[in-house]
Amino acid sequence: MSKVDPYLHAVLLLHGAEKEVSVENIVAVLKAAGMQPDEARAKVLAEAVKDVDFSKLLEQAAMPVAAPQAAPQQEQKKEEKKEEEKEEKKEEEAAAGLASLFG
Repeated sequence: MSKVDPYLHAVLLLHGAEKEVSVENIVAVLKAAGMQPDEARAKVLAEAVKDVDFSKLLEQAAMPVAAPQAAPQQEQKKEEKKEEEKEEKKEEEAAAGLASLFG
């Protein structure tokens, strides 16, 4: 599993707590986590996300989570298709058996 940037975690935490995403708040969160934050990096990040609509972004990120629910339907269709193929094969075998009787 790849490491996620703690600065981004700080931004998401601030958003979730409905606090302002500022350099000072990012630095405070990182210090509370026991880090030695780089204020320049916090400043760049705070500027980069100041116009981001996190609610919309998080909604879009959550959408792919619903996709795996479609997988059981696809699996069920495959199973139904296999069953249909088996039934067709049985019917064909039965017809071939009858044909051999009257041959």
